[in-house]
Amino acid sequence: MTPQIAFTLAIIVVAVVLFATEKLRVDVIALLVLLTLALSGLVGPQEVFAGFANPAVVTVWAVYIVSGALFKTGVADFLGERIARLAGSSEPRLIVVIMLICGALSAFMNNIGAVAVLLPAVVGIARQTKIPVSRLLIPLSFASLLGGNMTMIGTPPNVLAASILAERGQPPLSFFDFTPTGLIVFGVGILYMVLIGRHLLPKRESAEEQQRRQLRKYVSEVRVTPKSPLVGRALYESRLGSDHDLSVLAILREKGVRGMPLPDIRLQADDVLVVAGPLPGLLRAREKLHLAMEAERQLGLEQLDSKEVRLVEVTLAPRSPLVGHTLREARFRDRQGFTALAIWRQGEVITERLGEVRLRFGDALLLQGPRHRLPALQEEGEFLVLEPVQLEMRQGPQAFIAVGVTGLVLTLITLAQLPIATAMVIGAVLMVLTGCLTMDEAYKSIEWRSVFLIAGMLPLGMAMETTGTARFLAELVAGTMGRLGPWAILAGVYILASLITEPMSNAAATVLIVPIAIDIALGLGADPRPFVLAAVIGASTSFLTPVGHQANVLVFGPGGYRFFDYTRVGAPLNLAIFGVTMLVLPLLWPLFP
Repeated sequence: MTPQIAFTLAIIVVAVVLFATEKLRVDVIALLVLLTLALSGLVGPQEVFAGFANPAVVTVWAVYIVSGALFKTGVADFLGERIARLAGSSEPRLIVVIMLICGALSAFMNNIGAVAVLLPAVVGIARQTKIPVSRLLIPLSFASLLGGNMTMIGTPPNVLAASILAERGQPPLSFFDFTPTGLIVFGVGILYMVLIGRHLLPKRESAEEQQRRQLRKYVSEVRVTPKSPLVGRALYESRLGSDHDLSVLAILREKGVRGMPLPDIRLQADDVLVVAGPLPGLLRAREKLHLAMEAERQLGLEQLDSKEVRLVEVTLAPRSPLVGHTLREARFRDRQGFTALAIWRQGEVITERLGEVRLRFGDALLLQGPRHRLPALQEEGEFLVLEPVQLEMRQGPQAFIAVGVTGLVLTLITLAQLPIATAMVIGAVLMVLTGCLTMDEAYKSIEWRSVFLIAGMLPLGMAMETTGTARFLAELVAGTMGRLGPWAILAGVYILASLITEPMSNAAATVLIVPIAIDIALGLGADPRPFVLAAVIGASTSFLTPVGHQANVLVFGPGGYRFFDYTRVGAPLNLAIFGVTMLVLPLLWPLFP
């Protein structure tokens, strides 16, 4: 082992550990890897930043823009609305329809986008059919990961794998070369979920149900006595929230005025305030502000839903700017007019000091606010409202144009044999020129974290090739598994990819494993394409943990899941997909031409 190989392996190990511990953002880790390679001289100055201009990276951000246009014009929402009509109230049929629609969307748009589009519709269906939402959201998330295997643009690992193959001068993979194995794997995933997986899914209260149940313990009614210093003050001047951690949900007056209190409403003697908050804060407020506890409750929690006021569950959107920030820092109540009543996080319901809680992706929040502000809350892009909301989407001509542009892109790739990066950029530009979305909306549609992750990790793949690290690891795998034959080596590539994708992103796993897979195939004198396909399928099996993929994180909160719910359902699915891939892949792609 040369010093260069040893240093490259050390970089890989440190990167994997950083990815697994999640102490830093994945894009920051990728940039640290890039800088380490540049400063150590393992990658030349011309190549170190070449990843940002790599066709795979260009393709990925263009796919995000095309996906954003399909969402903005209402095309994806239209498909989501059809789920309930097709499936009825049968749980197995619902699972099949949800997975089919989500998988079809994921084949042509990014996985997390497909889940985000369908999530509100699926939560709404669960409420209508009385089926626990925990029975439907893991199938939704897993379908997005399985569906991404069906085309080259379905998931970044496919784009990366095709790009790495082309750069190595090997036989290329075309747009639909992924489809045969992808369809079979997708079909096996649906069969598994209907016949076996759904019996392993938990029957659990949703995050909203847990929040409402917990909130009932914290809702009280207090009367403003004539001696109270609150008399004559505006609600925003009361400091009930900042000083006593109390949220005023409604104000009841003898004249029958009930509803969501406005910040500038003047409090009167004998007003009954419906407040939510911890008991210590309530007792402090009662003593200091001369409030009297009401013996009998006049207003139930369910009555806070009215024509004007709505209790609604939301979760952080995939690219929400609120991740890592508090609601108070973002001035959320002032901007949106909604008050946070509870936060669900990894099985725990938080009801105290909500304005000071730093939000994480996967959190589910229970909000109260004006019903007419729901569309604006959804449009803002900070939260996904977990119920169907009538948005002022530019459907009509723009929806047809978006579908037409997507069809044109596929035609350019498949029939005109245009390079996929060029075709996708044409599609992205046309979406803007035809008004399907604005340029600002196009920028917002891009998952920049993924772009920087891929661009930052690609030089590591180059370093693995130039230093001989990929060949060293390939010989190690071949030497270990070689006595068992080429099928065993193919299985080793798959297993290696499926294991390494759990602590890190599937794109980063692809950058590491595909060069090894190519060198293994070349060492055997085999076609590298089946080995590369085994690597990308293995890298897409992020079923064991909620943090394995953003799609899993997105449904974690709304589903009320626990960490090992994914393991219980996902481990047998991993085994099933491994078995069918090892059986089918060598038949569709002979190892030795």
